Amino acid sequence: MTTTLDTGDRKVGDLIEDTRAVVDPVLRGAVGALPGTMRRIGGYHLGWWDRNGLPEAGRPGKAIRPALVLAAARAVAFGAHPVASAGAAVPAAAAVELVHNYSLLHDDVFDNDVLRRHRPTAWTVFGSSEAILAGDAMQALAFAVLAGDGNPAAAAATARLAVCSIELCEGQSADIAFEGRADVDLNECLAMAEAKTGALLGCACALGGLYAGAEHEVLEALDDFGRQIGLAFQLIDDLLGIWGDPEVTGKPVGSDLTALKKSLPVVAALTSGTAAGAELGALYGAGRPLLGGAVDRAADLVQRAGGRDWARAQAEDRISGALGHLASVFPEQRRTEELLSLAAVFTRRVR
Repeated sequence: MTTTLDTGDRKVGDLIEDTRAVVDPVLRGAVGALPGTMRRIGGYHLGWWDRNGLPEAGRPGKAIRPALVLAAARAVAFGAHPVASAGAAVPAAAAVELVHNYSLLHDDVFDNDVLRRHRPTAWTVFGSSEAILAGDAMQALAFAVLAGDGNPAAAAATARLAVCSIELCEGQSADIAFEGRADVDLNECLAMAEAKTGALLGCACALGGLYAGAEHEVLEALDDFGRQIGLAFQLIDDLLGIWGDPEVTGKPVGSDLTALKKSLPVVAALTSGTAAGAELGALYGAGRPLLGGAVDRAADLVQRAGGRDWARAQAEDRISGALGHLASVFPEQRRTEELLSLAAVFTRRVR
């Protein structure tokens, strides 16, 4: 059975535009205060200007994470003062987006990715050391934004985002370690994906709840909802890393296979106990980047070993779990329409 979410494209577009309208000025103010090179790298990475710091119509990020912060605040405050509550959460939304982009700057270096949002990645333009330092600065900015916020929820939000940042690092560390190991199992891989992707989505939802005065039970349900949506997204993103259209992903076709990345569908195939899984293991075990026909061969082996179907089924399960967490504290779906619409942006590609 396929889990469905109402994507509500027009409504999501409005949510994203409204989010950008209130969050971008905070982001621009924060990044604009950075020293020269870090400021230029930050603005380039965020799509605001070219490598020389001149305004450019680049492709900005989707702004889903800050939109989740504001949508969660509105869900908690539904029927009270939702607009005011969401407005109060803008610094938290900006902080989440800064942490997300710090992680992207680092990920691109670690993964040797040369394209991000259809443009050369920051490290390929400015150098890996400079890109990493710019990422570090953006993480520090996230906490500076929260520290400068006088909202009573700011201290708890800062603590929660700090724990999340450590979890992101733990997930990235595991991801890097897996590349040098032949014995990665699925439970390890799922835990890594939750830390690397799910943690920040869960934190985004929880921070929105904090700023709207949510009780502990609601905060944890919001966190669980975001984590499960994040894991579903990672599963789908891993599928796109093998079979995705470069026009959609902004990355070369089969890029994860070329880099011998142990993504979730690949690990599912490698641990399947099938002949196709064993052959895939031999390809990966050679330790040489896959090129040309070898990429197509590896993709076929992942599919034959069941990795593609497993990842799709797992994504469906995670979406169902996420909806359950949300319904447990918000029985009225009207309160969560925005959260569900935003979640659909992450998960619509499961089919």
